[in-house]
Amino acid sequence: MPIALSQIAISVVCATLLICNTAAATVQTQPVSYEDGEVALRGSLSVDDAVEGKRPGILVIHEWWGLNDYAKRRAEQLASMGYVAFAVDMYGEGKVADHPADARTWSGHVTRNVTQWQKRALAGLEVLRRRPEVDPKRIAAIGYCFGGATVLQLAYSGADIAGAVSFHGSLPAPDQRQAAQIKTRILICHGASDDFIAAERIDKLRTALESASADWQMVTYGGAVHSFTNPAADKRNMAGLGYDKRADRRSWMHMKMFFDEVFSDDGVRSVIP
Repeated sequence: MPIALSQIAISVVCATLLICNTAAATVQTQPVSYEDGEVALRGSLSVDDAVEGKRPGILVIHEWWGLNDYAKRRAEQLASMGYVAFAVDMYGEGKVADHPADARTWSGHVTRNVTQWQKRALAGLEVLRRRPEVDPKRIAAIGYCFGGATVLQLAYSGADIAGAVSFHGSLPAPDQRQAAQIKTRILICHGASDDFIAAERIDKLRTALESASADWQMVTYGGAVHSFTNPAADKRNMAGLGYDKRADRRSWMHMKMFFDEVFSDDGVRSVIP
């Protein structure tokens, strides 16, 4: 009898684990092809198919390396929280750089014309906005490094989104015309020891946002350098890049608090418990 009961107990535990794993494995990721003019783009959409009804959408914009696994994993994390997450392709053809020279060249092609830079990001935003699972009135954007600068450019374009979050972005300041167009709230997550961003650049950004009466906030993490959210940063062998576990965890927490705020106005609660 004891042996039989043990066998039953083991079977129940195994069955429970199987059910839990099956329930957890609901995030579906699929490639999405779209265009910006004649440029073919390939993004990555992540959705939790266990969530019913329309929900907030999050645009995810990659580092200057391109739409690699890191950005896609962030989209999957967001989907597991109940959002619809679309990781965009800012370079075209899904290109991913392994060498800094390529990343510098590709990002330079995008950023040298601010209007075209914004247009490329807006193309991804439109894909997300048209998804049947997405509430078009509850959309935000996050970005890393180059992507952090890009979400700020989205804000400067006057894009009608609920929030924009920059993680260790390059922090371009808007000119007076751009600043006047800002409709969204902004969260900037910045490393205090990020030598890539001069103090003068931060001062210029702060002055521009304050002059425009923008709704913005900046959280600075002591000791964190550029690319502090990416565990792969240490493997790049580039001076000034480095992962910081505490800053990564804290910035993600600040993002979640920010989303809970921007998606909760007018009595509309966020999907985050």
